[in-house]
Amino acid sequence: MAISLHNSTNISRVGFASPFLGSNSASKVSISVSLPSFSNLSFKSVETSSQQLYRISAMSKAESSSSDQVKVDISLSPRVNSVKPSKTVAITDHATALAQAGVPVIRLAAGEPDFDTPAIIAEAGINAIREGYTRYSPNAGTLELRTAICHKLKEENGISYTPDQIVVSNGAKQSILQAVLAVCSPGDEVIIPAPYWVSYPEMARLADATPVILPTLISDNFLLDPELLESNITEKSRLLILCSPSNPTGSVYPKKLLEKIAEIVAKHPRLLVLSDEIYEHIIYAPATHTSFASLPGMWERTLTVNGFSKAFAMTGWRLGYIAGPKNFIAACNKIQSQSTSGASSIAQKAGVAALGLGYAGGEVVSTMVKAFRERRDFLVKSFGELEGVKISEPQVS
Repeated sequence: MAISLHNSTNISRVGFASPFLGSNSASKVSISVSLPSFSNLSFKSVETSSQQLYRISAMSKAESSSSDQVKVDISLSPRVNSVKPSKTVAITDHATALAQAGVPVIRLAAGEPDFDTPAIIAEAGINAIREGYTRYSPNAGTLELRTAICHKLKEENGISYTPDQIVVSNGAKQSILQAVLAVCSPGDEVIIPAPYWVSYPEMARLADATPVILPTLISDNFLLDPELLESNITEKSRLLILCSPSNPTGSVYPKKLLEKIAEIVAKHPRLLVLSDEIYEHIIYAPATHTSFASLPGMWERTLTVNGFSKAFAMTGWRLGYIAGPKNFIAACNKIQSQSTSGASSIAQKAGVAALGLGYAGGEVVSTMVKAFRERRDFLVKSFGELEGVKISEPQVS
């Protein structure tokens, strides 16, 4: 309740206003009282009057509330409304619910190994808890893990980074989203070869960018045609997302094809490349993996994303990372600092153990890849025997 006192030469004017919840003028009472002289008005009388007016306003509010209900605005951000829910997550959650209800389910939605996390990695996580590594980690990740990632990228991928060019996140999915948010402006275009992982276009929309979908052909093993790419690049093109080895097609981009794509990218100063390499170790000979950033002139414009979920069967640990030029990585780090902050300290200790298994994960990973290949061979043979079925043989699980 507000009280105002106005004193003039001959007249004192006392005003009372008592707003209650809400801002509707019908719920307020404002009364002005003219008095012969302000000096004749005691503060006691002001207090008495204000109490009476408070009750008057309360009654006024009660009478008006039944006919003047306040309605809550339940509208959502246009940005959120433009985004579709993840179908992968929805199907996976449904399959999980069925399994918990006792229904036998073969889960083919999420890209998740059915192996347990290797024991040596799990033990590293358990030891981290026992040894007290349970506090907040640095926002970009522990120096120990970022140093190990730099070593891995140098030895296995032929690309050099320093720890300040790495950001560790809660899964590669977060790394990709933060990269898109960091480099895209409203109206920019994000080029995505199809078939694609369902989250790529929605991440572009979250950044107020426009996804541009480029179709591929089964006759080309679902690999992007460089000529199609070149014909679709505009002044608005900001980001090309390449996923090799590919989810969901299982195709692996040969080095020569990547070099042709790099030649096209090099002609467009605004165009960056996000290289999603999360499946790099689950591939079958003779296919080999090439990191896009290792190609001539591409390091400066490539954001490389990888993680631990697929090769090391660590999906539930939620650990991924991005590597790239410092100015882009610093932007990703800033976004993360205002959202989740650093990844789990426990998971990061497990990640260090995973990278310590040796080149490409050593025998532990090769054993899983062997099992995946046997399953792939069985399915390819079985589908090949079905009339009318066309198949592009996957080079990755």
